[in-house]
Amino acid sequence: MTRTLQDAARDAAGCTRCALSQGRTQVVYGAGNPRAELMFVGEAPGFHEDRQGVPFVGAAGGLLTGLLEGIGLSRDDVYIANVLKCRPPGNRDPQTDEIDACRPWLLEQLDLVAPLLICTLGNFSTRLLLQTQAGISRVRGQRFTYRGRALIPTFHPAAILHGGRSSNQMAQMEDDFRLLPKVLEELRAAAPPDPDAEQLGLF
Repeated sequence: MTRTLQDAARDAAGCTRCALSQGRTQVVYGAGNPRAELMFVGEAPGFHEDRQGVPFVGAAGGLLTGLLEGIGLSRDDVYIANVLKCRPPGNRDPQTDEIDACRPWLLEQLDLVAPLLICTLGNFSTRLLLQTQAGISRVRGQRFTYRGRALIPTFHPAAILHGGRSSNQMAQMEDDFRLLPKVLEELRAAAPPDPDAEQLGLF
């Protein structure tokens, strides 16, 4: 029987692999289109995400939604996840042992969604998937490959809010988002036809 995102989310809901399980309200697994061509990977749930069980629903989520709308997409078109599935106390940075404990959940998500393009948001997801110590300012807006899939890093929306929307980083992030549909179009053209999509009359 084929494993689904729903199966994985149900298993993750009972996760006790690290100490974050003791203080969470609930696991924030992920949300969006389970067959999305574009998948975003952020850092960790915050206060509002921990309460609602959905990633990026606070102020940073509002900025992400606006950036998506700016390139003609909605949250229903993409899939959104985080490196950590549980909120760190006080929204502190993820710790190494927590990232290691949660990594298998994220890697499985990437395999199950199988997006054409991954967009990492901020340092933690970028460094984890690209296995680099380079800061986000050095690698943002560039195209990389992760396990055969295209990957473009950009800033985390929370960093933009912290620095102010008028900052140069906001303009750079908007540039990065405008790059996403262009790369997707290129990837679609290079991808073999999806037989399931053909049966559904999508081509």
